[in-house]
Amino acid sequence: MTIRNRLTLWFVGVTVVSLAILAGTLHYEWTERQYRRDVQHKTPEPVWEEVGEIVLVYSFPTLVMLIGGWVLLRKALAPVADLTRAVQSIHLGNLKDRLPRIGSGDELDRLTDVFNDMIERLDKSFDRIREFTLSASHELKTPLTVLRAEIETALRDPATPPAQREIFADQLEEITRLAKIVDGLTFLAKADAGQHPMVKEPVRLDDLVRDSFADAQQLGHPASVSVELASCDETIVQGDRHRLKQLLLNLTDNAIKYNEPNGTVTFNLKRVHGAAELVISNTGPGIAPEKLPRVFERFYRGDPSHNNVVDGCGLGLSLVQSIVQSHSGTVQITSQPGKLTTVTVKLPAQPPERPGASAHA
Repeated sequence: MTIRNRLTLWFVGVTVVSLAILAGTLHYEWTERQYRRDVQHKTPEPVWEEVGEIVLVYSFPTLVMLIGGWVLLRKALAPVADLTRAVQSIHLGNLKDRLPRIGSGDELDRLTDVFNDMIERLDKSFDRIREFTLSASHELKTPLTVLRAEIETALRDPATPPAQREIFADQLEEITRLAKIVDGLTFLAKADAGQHPMVKEPVRLDDLVRDSFADAQQLGHPASVSVELASCDETIVQGDRHRLKQLLLNLTDNAIKYNEPNGTVTFNLKRVHGAAELVISNTGPGIAPEKLPRVFERFYRGDPSHNNVVDGCGLGLSLVQSIVQSHSGTVQITSQPGKLTTVTVKLPAQPPERPGASAHA
């Protein structure tokens, strides 16, 4: 129950009790008065009518007081509800904003100042984390590039023994994996700080989906995973072609990796109410309901049984979410463990071009 409702109930209760006490007191006094009159004059008088009139006269101002007090309570506590909604709207993307002060200088203004100080401290903390991530990823790129170049040189050297080649190949694979992690961290840190440039241009999303479908067929062949393209409507979105390809690659890679032998992956692209709706579903172990809310967290891997056999670092879905949000879209994952996992991405779509529109332009 809210404070406003609780105070209103208390106010009503006190008023009702006050009226009851008033009625009881009047009844007692007028009963005593009637008794004295009866002893002297022996003629009864309409006591209840007089008591009722007095109670009615006193009830009108009491009712006015009750309604006025209720209105004043609602007005006085309305800033509390506004402050609650403002605090609930705080997230990582708007830590630069501050809660508005009422300007009355009361406890609510002081509470607002406390919240704003807390938001400022959080903002500075996240800024330091982003700066550290950017600096660390930048510093890691150079040694990784050097190591990769040296190992590739050793692999091309005919004098390298076969046994040593296998070791170098494994090392090169791990270096490539580390480089992907560093690139992902750099992208996410820049996206959080609003420093990552996005090229916005008309992109044929259906063409990208067909390319991803072809890639998925090749990726799924070793694991006997069949890939289907159920629908692919012609759809144009305003976005960054490179990042959209990265989004599709991450989703396709996950759908193949977290699948089962002889499983399936299905692509669907449709225009729904002026939006591009991409649905990628795959069979496999699925995701437990309690783990679904965390799948977009960085470095979170919800299936411990696959952590040692499936290559990955837990950044793929975080990258997907960041790319989708940068295109003013939404992404959602649903899963039935042991049956089907479905990823739904919705992006604003441009209106389809009318036939002959360019000819008349």
